[in-house]
Amino acid sequence: MRSRTPCQRRRLRLRLRLFALCLFAFVASTAVAREAVHEAAAAAAGHGVVGIEPRHLAAQYWIDRLPAAGKPLLDAPAVAAQNARMLRLDPQVQDPAALPSRLEGTWVRDVIAKLSVTPSRTLYDEQGEVIGKDRLAALAANVAIEAVPAQVMARPALVVRRADLRTFPTRQRVFSNLDDSDIDRFQESALFPGTAVVITHVSADGAWYFVVSALYSAWIERDAVALGTHDTVFGYGHASPSLVVTGATARTVYNPEEPGLSALQLDMGVRVPVLADWPADKPVNGQHPYTSHVIQLPVRRADGALALLPALLPRTADVAPDYLPYTPANLLRQSFKFLGERYGWGHSYDSRDCSGFVSEVYRSMGIVLPRNTSAQAVSPALERIGFAPGDSHEKRLAVLQTLQVGDLVYIPGHVMMVIGHDNGITYTIHDTTGITYRGTDGKAVRTTLNSVAVTPLEPLLFNSEQSTVDRITAIQRIRPQGAP
Repeated sequence: MRSRTPCQRRRLRLRLRLFALCLFAFVASTAVAREAVHEAAAAAAGHGVVGIEPRHLAAQYWIDRLPAAGKPLLDAPAVAAQNARMLRLDPQVQDPAALPSRLEGTWVRDVIAKLSVTPSRTLYDEQGEVIGKDRLAALAANVAIEAVPAQVMARPALVVRRADLRTFPTRQRVFSNLDDSDIDRFQESALFPGTAVVITHVSADGAWYFVVSALYSAWIERDAVALGTHDTVFGYGHASPSLVVTGATARTVYNPEEPGLSALQLDMGVRVPVLADWPADKPVNGQHPYTSHVIQLPVRRADGALALLPALLPRTADVAPDYLPYTPANLLRQSFKFLGERYGWGHSYDSRDCSGFVSEVYRSMGIVLPRNTSAQAVSPALERIGFAPGDSHEKRLAVLQTLQVGDLVYIPGHVMMVIGHDNGITYTIHDTTGITYRGTDGKAVRTTLNSVAVTPLEPLLFNSEQSTVDRITAIQRIRPQGAP
């Protein structure tokens, strides 16, 4: 019998340790399991992430394990049908272009009131001071909901830079506790350049607009949007030819002549028109275009009006002429392009959170998802497998073994994307603040990650008493109707 190589022996030890760790989670009372988990936790001693070896951090490793990695799960017409289904069935997704030119004031007030709810819990500012009643009252006053008229003129606009969406019309950051300054409770999401919105209200100080977009309605800074005609605003995203950003991000070239177009961040899935008829030797803002793509981007003029101007995107940028085919290989490649990116609650820090991460990955293939985990997990437009609180651990494990690349696993407040199975363990990629697992002493160990990371699923704990597996609420899949 041939002896195993050192690499094979290490892998065998890891398999045994992972199995032991999962076994402990199920039968932690046995002495055998306690001894096994000690060895399993030791495997994470170097980097603190249980069950991970270097091979797990490469998309190609997971691609090579698939029998049909390049086969489309949905073709372009099926993707279009899926998006139409999402728009038709999911109340969290809407078409702002379909809004009437005049909106009922009661509808506008209701949308604002559902978001801008005065907090009842204690919140702290960046200096650690409690946000008192007077400051909360000032925020509510700036919302000026009583100023919404009976009839509201819907004003179309394009977002001109990556801009935060806020609960209230303020840049004030607030936190639930003094130990966590990453989770700003007034941060809702962000919109990217070229996103079409409808302006429905303006703050009392005039510095903020309340906007309705396809996936979210919230407050945005006034200078982040430019007002245009209905046809210009809603036609922009359908212009052809175009480029789709397929890297984690891309940036336009530095532009001293048009600062609004200089080093502008474009995130994965952003689609921009290409000026294919731009003369090959005509400079764009003083730079020759032959080393770049000449694209068209929105800018805001001094009076707030929209202008569409040429900009340069380097040919080195990770872009494609259309949305990528929806294949397992592309799901893996696209998700791993974010590996190591800093976690950003509500798209803060010029990055993204767990639901934003999976949304951007799917958007690069033209597939629309609701913005937040709470909406994604229950969306009637997806192929959902739901779990009741009383469902057994064994039932949940059996379902996990059937999951495929791209399937989305939801627990309260979080989503993970399946990338495959290795040695009987389910592996996921997700944008997370951290993970918890059993240490060598049997106690819960918390490892801070704050990034897009790869982790096994079965060994993880939701808290010191419950496994993550036992807190799964749903699996969502984007597949052909009736597919296994």
